[in-house]
Amino acid sequence: MTTPMPPASVLAPLRRGVCIPALPLALNAQRKFDERRERALARYYLAAGSGGLAVAVHSTQFEIRLPQHGLLRPVLSLAIEELKRHEQKSGKTLVKVGGVVGQTKQAVAEAQQLIELGYDVGLLSLGAMAKASDDELIAHCREVSKHVPIVGFYLQPSVGGRILPASFWRRFAEIENVVAIKMAPFNRYQTIDVVRAVAEAGRALALHSKHAGGAGGLKTVESGGVAGGIALYTGNDDNIVCDLVGDWVFDVNGKRITQRIVGGLLGHWACWTKCAVELLEKCHWANTSTAAANAGINGGIPYDMMLLNRQVTDMNAAIFDPAHHFHGCIPGIHEVLRRQGLLEGTWCLNPDEQLSPGQADEITRVCRAYPHLVDDDFIAKHRDEWLR
Repeated sequence: MTTPMPPASVLAPLRRGVCIPALPLALNAQRKFDERRERALARYYLAAGSGGLAVAVHSTQFEIRLPQHGLLRPVLSLAIEELKRHEQKSGKTLVKVGGVVGQTKQAVAEAQQLIELGYDVGLLSLGAMAKASDDELIAHCREVSKHVPIVGFYLQPSVGGRILPASFWRRFAEIENVVAIKMAPFNRYQTIDVVRAVAEAGRALALHSKHAGGAGGLKTVESGGVAGGIALYTGNDDNIVCDLVGDWVFDVNGKRITQRIVGGLLGHWACWTKCAVELLEKCHWANTSTAAANAGINGGIPYDMMLLNRQVTDMNAAIFDPAHHFHGCIPGIHEVLRRQGLLEGTWCLNPDEQLSPGQADEITRVCRAYPHLVDDDFIAKHRDEWLR
């Protein structure tokens, strides 16, 4: 059996690093699927310059898989139609990511469905296997990888993930068709575990560009990575800019291995997406340009990028609701999109998922505080054409 891999046209942008929003679920007041607004969301993200979409993931609501809703295939099908339509119109290859969850039988079935529909990779969540040993988890991942190329997913325990040690990630990175890992533990220690484990597994992605060096100049990156390495993506909505700017360096058997987190696959980027695309471009610029090196202290990271990190994190706190243990993280995204006229309301399939007390006021506060991170004008200009 041939190990499935994405085409080179998909691997190139994935490894370069792109903005991948996690697609929300559009519902009407009766909590029924609103296809018109779902299409409008996909069109918004692609018009904003996103490099792909992640569908049937946490922000799409895991409940779409429940028999009483039966929305997994309809949502996947609608999204792939919009992705392929945009590819045909723009000539741009997009990274098409579908979520894969559940025990092995369910996960394999979902992986097969993704390939059938035309998705490139499966974002593999391990939340359903909370009691499995590392050996069982690896066996599960290998079985799913026989059917779809894999993007690993370190989901924070607060929203259904589990703690996974560096030893697990080393073994996971050795799976041949693991092409990327999304790190979203919202934890610095656990994020470092993943990046280090990828280096130790010999799967660090080679860096071919030059970047900021000492005395304000540039130096060639001697990364020690491999061309077919694993692309690292941030899902740490509390530290987006900090993840994306600068090198991650580890000593592996006496060899210096340099890596970067190249892109983001984020629920946070499901709103204010035009600004997210611009943010990622700025992070890439900060990593690679002479101007960025000259703007930084001793040829390092520009000061304004660190300030931007704090501003983006403050924005995220409003929509992701850490003050209430992330209870309002999905409705928070919906509230921004509702105010912008893309969604009709903040409804979720689970009626208990609602905005937390004071969350709407927090969203108002951050939008006023950081107007450079809000894309209301862009949406207002194009919203009617997306909603047709």
